Parts: sequence; structure tokens; C-alpha cells
Amino acid sequence: MQTTHFWYQFHLRRTKIGLLGLLIFGWINAGNAQGLFGLTSTSGSDDRTLSYGFFLAGHTATYQIRYADAFLAPTSPATAEVQSIFPKYTPGFSLGFMGILRFHDQMNLLFTPKIGFYEYRVDVNYFNPPLGNLPPDNTTGESNLGIRTEELVTEATMVELPLLFKYRSQRFNNTRMYFIGGGSYQFRTKSQDEANLDPIVTTGQDFTIEAGMGFEIYFRFFKFAPEIRFSHGLNNLYVVEKTDPAFASAIESIRRKSVTIYLNFQ
Repeated sequence: MQTTHFWYQFHLRRTKIGLLGLLIFGWINAGNAQGLFGLTSTSGSDDRTLSYGFFLAGHTATYQIRYADAFLAPTSPATAEVQSIFPKYTPGFSLGFMGILRFHDQMNLLFTPKIGFYEYRVDVNYFNPPLGNLPPDNTTGESNLGIRTEELVTEATMVELPLLFKYRSQRFNNTRMYFIGGGSYQFRTKSQDEANLDPIVTTGQDFTIEAGMGFEIYFRFFKFAPEIRFSHGLNNLYVVEKTDPAFASAIESIRRKSVTIYLNFQ
């Protein structure tokens, strides 16, 4: 008597299953005229002087922190207790619209206003007990040194106004590769008085430089363009006077940076 094991049944019917898969694939392609790799796009957006679209994006963002001289050579008891300040990448998301001005088939100017939801996490590590009050070890005579970590979380909703140049390769079947770069002005939606209550206080306006790359994939009625883009803030956002004095003097500057994956639809 033959076994009814699943893999044995699959072996007996592999030809039928393969034919069924080919039929399903052919039916899907028939619904798309010539399929993904044919010249199926009829949107005409490549020929328009002005065109529009929208995007969804996921990012990971962090602070770029530079230590102050007071941290490297501490003169106050508070700064002497700080062992390190470690910013972490934290995920978030954004959404927005695109306005595209066509200069040439391979050169576009993009205005892409968006709203981004950010969270910044920073670990502040303290000597525990404080570095000048360490009892000696009973066996070696050296100090016992422990580390206490405090996680600081700052949330921000940003309105961003990037202006970008986009250079595209020539179209090959239904794909193009492109490079994108430019600058962005951004501002925070909450007031500075509210921001002064954050554990690390920053100003609400910033300018960034942005650069990335992606692919345009043509479908029948729209284009889909996945893209990766890097952003680096130019301004020192740090407000030392309003930040927690336990570690405020250890920091000289803070800048934002992020890596974003865009899903563009045009």
C-alpha cells in the first residue's frame, strides 16, 4: 500500500501544480497587458512639465552628539559623574506629497512637503557610585566601579520642506535608476516652551542636506519608486541652559540625522 505522506502526494502531482502555476501567472500578466516588463505605463507623467504624487516613508533617526571640553576634563562634580552619552537609532514614519517639475527627460526638480513623526532616545551612563567617592576594593585596593544608565526619550512632530534635484538614467523597459539630492527646511510643531520640558532641549528649526538613490518601476497607470535617502542636520540644536544640569555641560552640540526608506507613487 502506497504512503499518503504530503511530500509523496506533491511528487505525484508536481506536473499539474506546475501547469496551474503557469496558468495563474499568465492570467495575471494578461490582466496587465504586456506585464511588468513590457511598455505598459500609459500615465504619461514622464512627458508632463508638472506632475504629482504621494509617498509613505519609514525612517530611523538619531542625534549626533559631540562632547564638550568639560566632559573630557570635568571641573564640576555633576559632569564628573557622567561616564558616557550614547544616542540610539529609533524608528518612526512620515507621509507627504510630491510636486515634480520636468526640465529634461533625465533631470527633475522635486518639492516634497511631508510630516514626520520622530522619537529620539539617548542613554546617559553615570558612574555609580560617583567617581570621587569610590571605596577601594578589599583585595586589590582598586575602586569598585559600577555604571547606572538613564534612558531619555524626546518626541517630535516635524514639518519638512525638501527641495531636491533628481537625475534619472534612461528608461530600460519598465525601470529607471535615479539619484536624488538637495536640502530641506524643517520645523517642529510644538512650541519652544513645551520643548523646554524635554530631558534634552533642542531648538525647533533646522536645515538639512539630503542624498539618496532609488528605482522607478512603471506600471500601467502609475509609477512606483522605492528609495533610500540619508539626511544630516546642519544646525547645532542644543539648548544647554534648559537641559538637565546633571549632564548638560557634557554636551557641546547636537545635530539630527536619519536614514529613510520612501515608497513613492506617481
